[in-house]
Amino acid sequence: MHPFSYTRVSDTREALNAGRRGGRYLAGGTTLVDLMRETVERPETLVDITALPLSEITVTERGGLRIGALVTMSEAAAHAKVRTLYPVVSEALELSASAQLRNMATIGGNIMQRTRCTYFRDVTADCNKREPGSGCAALHGVNRTHAILGTSDACVATHPSDAAVALAALEARVRLLGPDGARHIPFADFLLRPGSTPQREQALRQGELITAVEIPALPRPLRSGYLKVRDRQSYEFALTSAAVALHIRGGVIREAKVAAGGVGTVPWKLPAVEQHLLGERPSEALWSAAAARAADGARPLQHNRFKVELLKRTVERQLRVVGGTK
Repeated sequence: MHPFSYTRVSDTREALNAGRRGGRYLAGGTTLVDLMRETVERPETLVDITALPLSEITVTERGGLRIGALVTMSEAAAHAKVRTLYPVVSEALELSASAQLRNMATIGGNIMQRTRCTYFRDVTADCNKREPGSGCAALHGVNRTHAILGTSDACVATHPSDAAVALAALEARVRLLGPDGARHIPFADFLLRPGSTPQREQALRQGELITAVEIPALPRPLRSGYLKVRDRQSYEFALTSAAVALHIRGGVIREAKVAAGGVGTVPWKLPAVEQHLLGERPSEALWSAAAARAADGARPLQHNRFKVELLKRTVERQLRVVGGTK
């Protein structure tokens, strides 16, 4: 691990001043400290923000939910409003990491976490995300767990967060505070596809701080849930996952929110699936037909072609569960 300085701030002004000077924000540290230990990350200054007042979960004026950036994953998963209003978020959080990590990791840090691609974490391997212009060893290497959606010739790494898949499905917004003031950004625009600049992963400006994630109010009743398919049931990242939220009234699907994880370079919203569901009555045939659209545009690699079919089956199964036909 390389030498670094450490400072602890007590208010947002201090934090922003330190961030503007190049400091890296630190909360639970469950990702950043690992990357520093592996010398993938080499920040010169860490800014401990755990004392900032960003640890509340509140209902918004319009009936949505605001989750502070420093709320831990375990706190968010157990919160009564989260469990009642958006079970898909609770389930995604509870299927993430281990209990010990969920007690430390924060919501803000979770959506900021970097890929688990083994080539990214191996400093001897070519990786454009870690060292722009060096190449992507995963393209022709062991790429079984890599992305089939949103890829480029520069990067095929998946985004690892389960919670981010649920937030993408629900069309959440990220609240930011920076030297130029506060702003909101749609979750779909916050995490960036690699394109030709895979080293730029979030739409953050210099020194900006995540203060909260806001989930909008959605029509009720709302059924939602998260399904994660992985190599083992304990502490493993997704091969595929599906976050589904359905508003069904009068036996007809009036609104549908669907996103997939484990298959995209970012949490992957599935608008073709959503559109196929609207105005239809839940049925086995409908779930199957909609899920067939889930892998539209997929570009599988040599060792992960199975993900195309696995994605379709994962989405179909979760539609059945949430739609109430299973």
